[in-house]
Amino acid sequence: MNKNKLVLIIGGISGFTAVALGAFGAHGLKNIISAQMLDIYKTGVLYQLIHSLAILAIGLSVKEKFFKAAIFFLIGIILFSCSLYGYSLTQIKSLTLITPFGGISFLIGWVFVIIESIKMKG
Repeated sequence: MNKNKLVLIIGGISGFTAVALGAFGAHGLKNIISAQMLDIYKTGVLYQLIHSLAILAIGLSVKEKFFKAAIFFLIGIILFSCSLYGYSLTQIKSLTLITPFGGISFLIGWVFVIIESIKMKG
C-alpha cells in the first residue's frame, strides 16, 4: 500500500471517530459527566477533528515531505485527545500528564509543515 493511501485511510478513520465521539459526547454524556468534564472532552474532539483534516490534506497533497507532520499529528491525537477523553470520563488526574506530550506532538507536526513549505520551490 502506498503512503498516500495509508495517510488518507488514517485521516478518514480519525475523522470518522472524531465525529462519532463528538456525537456520543453531545448526546450520551451531557447528563452523565459535569459541564467542566464535558468541555474537556469536547476539546479532545475538536483537536482530533482539526488534525484529522490536516492528515487528510497531507494525504491528498501527494507530497511525501509532509508525511512526518502527519505522523506527529497522529501521535498528537493519540496522546492529547485520548488522554482528555480518558480524564473526562474517569477523572483520573494522572492521565492529564500525557496531554502536554500530545500538544507538543501537534506543534512538531506544524513545524514540519512550515519547514517543508519553506523548502518548496515556487
